[in-house]
Amino acid sequence: MPGLSFTLPHWLYWVGLIVFPIVAMVLSRRPQPKERRYTLALAYMIAVTGGIIGLHRFYLKNLLGIVYLPIFLFVLYANGQTHDARTVLSNHANQIRVAERVLEREVGRVEDARAGLSDLEARVTAAEAGSFAQKSAEKRLQRAQDTIEKGEARLIEARQTMEQVTPLRDAAAATRAFWQNAAAYAFYAILILLAVDLVLLPGLVARANAALPPHEEISEAEQALLAAEAADRPKQDHEYAENWIDRLSLFCGEYVAYWAVIAVFVYYYEVIARYVFGSPTNWAHEAMYLMFGMQYLISGSYAMMTESHVRVDIFYAPLSRPKKAWVDLLTSIFFFIFAGTLLVTSWIFAMDAIAVPSGNAVISAWARDEIGFGQMIASLNAGQWTDPNVRWGEISFNEWEVPLWPMKWVMVMGGVLLVLQGVSKLSKDIREIARGN
Repeated sequence: MPGLSFTLPHWLYWVGLIVFPIVAMVLSRRPQPKERRYTLALAYMIAVTGGIIGLHRFYLKNLLGIVYLPIFLFVLYANGQTHDARTVLSNHANQIRVAERVLEREVGRVEDARAGLSDLEARVTAAEAGSFAQKSAEKRLQRAQDTIEKGEARLIEARQTMEQVTPLRDAAAATRAFWQNAAAYAFYAILILLAVDLVLLPGLVARANAALPPHEEISEAEQALLAAEAADRPKQDHEYAENWIDRLSLFCGEYVAYWAVIAVFVYYYEVIARYVFGSPTNWAHEAMYLMFGMQYLISGSYAMMTESHVRVDIFYAPLSRPKKAWVDLLTSIFFFIFAGTLLVTSWIFAMDAIAVPSGNAVISAWARDEIGFGQMIASLNAGQWTDPNVRWGEISFNEWEVPLWPMKWVMVMGGVLLVLQGVSKLSKDIREIARGN
């Protein structure tokens, strides 16, 4: 079975986090077609991402996609058998390695002990009876005899292990090779089917669209019902925005919301790489939990603006709007204490992250007060961004070694957005109190 050795480059990780939400926001704002139709672009995307289980066929409501499922399940089963055989093979190979080391070590010891046995016996005979020399020679002779006896026992056991385990190891190796080849052939069969489908996909999409029922305009009664439902709908997010701070929080919240879609693709890749190719990644989990941490920080102001935070408002809910504003105004003291502490602390964390002694960028030197701000700006060049030998401050302890300083600076951004949204909320409360309605 072929393996995957792909490791997500750091630059691609950051480009994806920046570019993907922009593309998604543009696509989401496109006018929706009145008539539901299958699209070739979406069909190809599904084929590339989920074609190994026939999702592109199911998207087009083509039941021939079922052909992919038993083959894919066989690949999973064969990989499971390969994993079990690999474990058995590893255990047997371990036993053989231990036996080989015993043979290598004990053969020399036993031969050396036997070679010196006659000399030790002669010393015991030549020594004066009852003397210290005789007792010392007898001890050395006894040690040599014990070495021979124990060494021979170990050699017999090691040879028995070699005789018994070697056939088991060979059988496990053959089993592993069989299931590994079976999984590979099944996977190649899926690739052949998928390649054929990629060629046939335009025709499949055309036939699926031709099979759709004709579009029917909804009646006036249905339009009135939809309008009534729209009037009763909850307040939309954009209706909360009253100033530029609200619009900034709204934009940031929507922007990082699309990161959840990235997680779907990344974890899908991780599952396929782990269970189909037997190549688990060393970056997927770390990349996603760092991404979700940044998402949580950035979306804090959005959640505050749309009042999405979890809260118990048994006493707050029945109050009139001016009284709610008074309560919010008084409790904002605690909010600004929290938000200010978050901002200051995150600034310290962010500066410390780029100031670690192992950082060799000019920005790291500036953060450690080794050079001034003007000198740092003057020293910046393309090499500071592209040279792999230049490292900016703190990195993760994982093999992926992603820089952690951008996450720390996102904490600063989250703190700034939260403080700004607090200022916006404070101004709204003051205006509400002034109205007195």
